[in-house]
Parts: sequence; C-alpha cells; structure tokens
Amino acid sequence: MPAQRPDCPSKGRRAGIQDPKTSPVPDNRRKGYAAHRIPLTDTRQPTTRPTVGESRMKPEADPAADQPSANVPALALASRIDTTTTHSARRYGYWLGGKDHFAADRESGDTIAAAFPHIRTAVRENRRFLHRAVTYLAGEVGIAQFLDIGTGIPTADNTHEVAQRITPTCRVVYADNDPIVLAHARALLTSTPAGATAYLDADLRDPDQILNHPDLAHTLDLGKPVALMLIAILHFLTDADDPYRIVAHLVDAMPPGSYLTVSHTTYDFMPADTIAALDAATAHERFQARTREQVARFFDGLDLVEPGIVTTTQWRPVPQPEPQPTPMEAAAYAALARIP
Repeated sequence: MPAQRPDCPSKGRRAGIQDPKTSPVPDNRRKGYAAHRIPLTDTRQPTTRPTVGESRMKPEADPAADQPSANVPALALASRIDTTTTHSARRYGYWLGGKDHFAADRESGDTIAAAFPHIRTAVRENRRFLHRAVTYLAGEVGIAQFLDIGTGIPTADNTHEVAQRITPTCRVVYADNDPIVLAHARALLTSTPAGATAYLDADLRDPDQILNHPDLAHTLDLGKPVALMLIAILHFLTDADDPYRIVAHLVDAMPPGSYLTVSHTTYDFMPADTIAALDAATAHERFQARTREQVARFFDGLDLVEPGIVTTTQWRPVPQPEPQPTPMEAAAYAALARIP
C-alpha cells in the first residue's frame, strides 16, 4: 500500500447507522461521518496498475482436484495460501462446481451441505441475482462503473462480462483477500478493449484500503456514479466487525446517483433444526446470517429500487426452465438502492 493519505472529511451523506424504526428525523442521516472513519492500516504494496483493455494472461489448463491452477505461485504470495483452512471464496466455488479448492474447503462445504441440502441452489440463485442486478444497472440505469467487493474465484458471467456486453466501455474494479482468487482474477478477468478491469488485494473490513488504493483511482472516476456490489459477502462480517459502519463508510464515498447492491444469507425461512445444524457447521467461522430487518439497515437513508428487499429468487426474476426455488431454498435476501 502506498503512503497513506491524510484522512479527509466525509461527504456527509450518512451519519452512524440508525434503526429506521427508531429514527424519525431523516435529516440526522446527513450529518458528517468523519468521526466514524476507519483508519488506514494497510502496509501491503499496490498491485500493478491495469492497462485498459489489456488481456494480461491466457487461462491455464484445468487444475488437478487438490491443487489450484498452475499459475497461482507465479501470481500470488505462496506463503499466504493456507490449504489447511477453508476459505469462503474457494468453498463457494466448490458449491458452484469449480475446481480451485482444497480438501479443507470441500470438507467444510460438505458439512454445510449436510446441514442445509439446498446450499448449491442458494449459491446458484445468488449468481443469477448478480446477473440480473448488473443487467439492470448497466442496461436500464446506465451505470458504467462497478466496484465489486468479495468477488470470489471467477466463474461464468462475472460482473464486468455482464456489464461490458451491454456497455463495452464499462470499468470494473474487483476486490478480494484470497491469494488464489487474486491469481485467477488477474489472469482471467480481462476487459474489453474499450473498457477496463482492475483487481485489488484488499479486505472489506478495511474499507479505506479499498477506497484509497491507487488502482481504484486509476480505473474508476469517483466523481461519476458507481455501482457498489456487496454480493454474498456481508454475512462474513459479524457484529464485532461493525458491518453497518463499514457499509456506510463505503456508501459515503460514492457520488450521488450511485447504487448499492447487496445479497445476504438469512435463516428467516428455515426450521429450527436446520438453523441449529447450520450454527453447528459454522461455529468456528466468522459468519452471521441476518433477518430482513437487519439487512434493511444496510440501506438506511437510500432509495430502494422495486421490489425492495426480497429473496434472491424474487428480485426481478426472469423465466427459468425449472421451478423457482422457495424462499427457504434461496436462503438469502437481495436488494438494490440508489444513493441520493
């Protein structure tokens, strides 16, 4: 990370997070947020700045079952790849049928699947929601810049692919903190010649590490609307991480006319025995499912887009050959809102 910039005053769009049920005075949301700024703490070196439209590397052949792709050691710090501990991005890829995962990821994934047999349906529907949300933002709203945090291992129809099919000049910045994801993203998330993509090695828990990264400034113009994508990532922030402050901090850095898109695991539709089994399966992880009311707090002060906060399957669905999964099978809320 480069030398840290002095902290600057917030744009003041939002104050500390408030419960809408107990906050009758909306003007309070527009007080300064500077007192809640999260300090700059990152000391890592920045990644190489992207070249607009450059295809950085050809994909490697499919990896062996127990190993990441062969280009990983060349592109990521091998010392940061812990094959003995599960990582959410690799486990998510395992559920989607990907190949870049290890025994620990598969074991954890199978344990959760035993507790909740619909997990693969849930992650598939989450990807479909991402596709529909990006299509709406790029196609109907005209957003041409995206900041996708917690992107995971690349798969079909990534954010920039969906957006650039609609608007080839779209510019997309991805951020994740897994070195294997880092390697694949730099190799495979290549832009159209007219657009641009960049990848940040960064952690959502330190939003200033993302906002102050030189590659973000090189790729996105924060004077123009940006779609902030927090897809299936916020449930990895517990209350101890102060997730509402983190999201508010990111939203406050976005210019008016930007959008926040969220999907978030919920247990609202599950029977008690399933919840107990999932709690046991994730007991040693940083994970927290949230209710609809708790998810709504992430959108405090923003203008929700219809149909509001619904399950991933219910957000502007398109016809599919198979029956629509139930709310319990989807197991996640989704919503999109305009930042005033």
